[in-house]
Amino acid sequence: MQKRIVVALTLLLSGTFIQAQTKAADTVVIKVGEASKIKFTIQNKEDLETLKKYDFQALINDLIKKLELKDTSANIRASQEYLKKDSISVSKADINETKYTEDWSDDGEHEAWHHLDKHNKGTYHSLNFDLGMNNYVTGNGFPDQDNSLYTVRPWGSWYVGINSVQRTRMAQKFFLEWSLGVSWYNFKFENEKTQITKDDNSVIFAENPMDVHFTKSKLTAAYVQAALVPIYDFGANKRKPSLFNDRSSDSFRIGFGTYVGYRIGSYSKQVYKEGNNKIKPKDHDNFYLNNIRYGLRAQVGFKDVELFFNYDLNELYTENKGPKLNAFSFGVTF
Repeated sequence: MQKRIVVALTLLLSGTFIQAQTKAADTVVIKVGEASKIKFTIQNKEDLETLKKYDFQALINDLIKKLELKDTSANIRASQEYLKKDSISVSKADINETKYTEDWSDDGEHEAWHHLDKHNKGTYHSLNFDLGMNNYVTGNGFPDQDNSLYTVRPWGSWYVGINSVQRTRMAQKFFLEWSLGVSWYNFKFENEKTQITKDDNSVIFAENPMDVHFTKSKLTAAYVQAALVPIYDFGANKRKPSLFNDRSSDSFRIGFGTYVGYRIGSYSKQVYKEGNNKIKPKDHDNFYLNNIRYGLRAQVGFKDVELFFNYDLNELYTENKGPKLNAFSFGVTF
């Protein structure tokens, strides 16, 4: 069915119908496919025993036929024909008319949300990966404009993040995603001869004087990181959509938030060839990198694909100890 269907299958059972109208109903909403819902409203919990005696497969089959014929005028009666064969007889007082209505407006969706079970308002966990590229900018733009030795090569400067994400529903389509994880900056220098050292005053970028064939030079920094991102999900998905989810999502979502990280390690590495051997020396040092990084995060997703963009508000290096650089990263979350 191409239209959006909201099916209200209301079971008002036993002789307590009038009294139950003054009480809050217990409602169960079952999602069918991508846009349809079946709603059960139980006014009296004692009616659950009667409910067990019905063959709902037969009832649903009749309901589907009416939907296919677009027959909205008639009612489906929960009569003796829907009782299970092994059920005891049910008195007429226990059988109430089950009304079928069809609503193509958004009102049905709002009503379903109003009666959402408390478990649908909870927090759901997922494990997500950020994979993309990183770079940094100065007050005048990218460092390559000045041909600086710390100019980064975009391809090969990978950003990697592993995050444990909790998604909490705050309103019908509004969520908070809060996460804790580990991330890595990999700054691959444009000049393979670039060597990072430091003295008592600052970090130093210079060309390695060795007479060998250099193939790579990079700086890597690892952080433990926490983030808080408010999300508006037009599909109201209680779980964060992901390529690894059992059920896909066709909704659009967008969010803006913040993050903070603490540096747990850093090193520089140069790769060069000496004869037939590839040498990969590493120098583990802080290189006057800031221990704290914090910034803004944007997320935009559609279906199972989500893009992210991070921008560090503070500088990469400690003040007056290195070049004034603000790092950023972007890529895909899966």
